[in-house]
Order: sequence, then structure tokens, then C-alpha cells
Amino acid sequence: MRVIVLLGAPGAGKGTQAPLLSASLGLPHIATGELFRSAARAGTALGLEAKSYMDRGELVPDDLTVRMLLERLRQADAESGAILDGFPRTVAQAAALDGALAAEGGHVEQVPYIELPEEELFNRLSGRWICRAAGHPYHLRLNPPRVPGVCDEEGSPLYQRSDDVPDVVRARLAAQLAPFHEVVDYYRRAGVLAPVDGDQSVEAVTSALLDTLLAAGERG
Repeated sequence: MRVIVLLGAPGAGKGTQAPLLSASLGLPHIATGELFRSAARAGTALGLEAKSYMDRGELVPDDLTVRMLLERLRQADAESGAILDGFPRTVAQAAALDGALAAEGGHVEQVPYIELPEEELFNRLSGRWICRAAGHPYHLRLNPPRVPGVCDEEGSPLYQRSDDVPDVVRARLAAQLAPFHEVVDYYRRAGVLAPVDGDQSVEAVTSALLDTLLAAGERG
């Protein structure tokens, strides 16, 4: 089984790249947030257990998340492997995932890492604006509207979500980047980290990620 962990800090473009890699490699994209929701909708025992935490506004415990991931990896479409997105977020989670995979005779094969400087992460996150009428996304630098503050398609005003306001973005990054970089170092020490320059076009980043993953597959 080919288990790939896609790493990227908030704003690095991981959510854009994961489905593209999934389509190119023929491996399912497993995002933990959607994993929780789909398992809860399906009414599985683990899904209902996770839902009980989410309903209380609590984080799903690491051991439960790992068990849900293993359950998902046993499904037919993941027979050849999968791309994990959103887990692990801490070194403790990374170690728990390694232990669980080892017990099943598997391991994390490679960890492609979309690398961006912190200031660029800040610029990407704090530049996001949304159409109030229909939710069309814009970015002041990467995808600006033709008329400032107005949606090209709806003509409605654009607004910024509260968690994209600059001061909030700074606080989020300060809280999230330290444990994130510990995970990066964990996989670097394990010899499976594959950094890719994220400060390129979407197409160039996809190409670079595929190059590293295909090379690893050939070596494997």
C-alpha cells in the first residue's frame, strides 16, 4: 500500500493540489475533515463515535482518527494506497500513524511538502475575499476582481471572512506553524520528506509534486 502524506501550511495550496495529485496518480484523496463527516453520515461505529466529539465542539482524539484512517485505507479504492490530507498535524499524531501502519505491514512512503515562506502564507491568507451573493472567491493579488470590491459575475460586494482578517491570520499562523514545522522535521529525520517550491503557478507545483512522487514510486 502506497501511503502519501501531503504537507503544507495554511495557505500553501494543499487543498488545491491534493485532488490534482489524486487524479494523476489514481489514488484516493483522504481529507480527515471529510472522513469524519462521511463516516458520521454513513452511521459507522467509528463515525458515530467521532460525531459525538464534533457535536460537543471537541477535537476527535488521535487514536480514533487513526482507527478511522485505517478503516478507510482498507476500502477497495485504497488497495494501492492513498493521499492523506490534514493528518498528521502534530508529532504525536505522526508517531501514532506510523505505529498503526506498521502493525498493518505498511508505512508512510513519502511526504511531499509544499514549502512557502511565512510572509507569503500571510499574503495568501489575508488577501482572500468572497462574493456576498454567491460565494465566488477572489484574491487581491492572485485573482483580483475587475472592479475593486465587486464580484465580476454577480455585481455584489465582496467581503472578507473573519478568519482571513490580517490580525487574525497572524495569530493563526503563530499558533499553527510551530507544531506544523515539528511534523516537517519529524518526516525529514525519517528520510521521506520531499520539499517542493510552492511559490510557483498551480501547474508548476503540480508538476514538481508529481515528479517527486513518480520518482519515489519507481524506486519503491
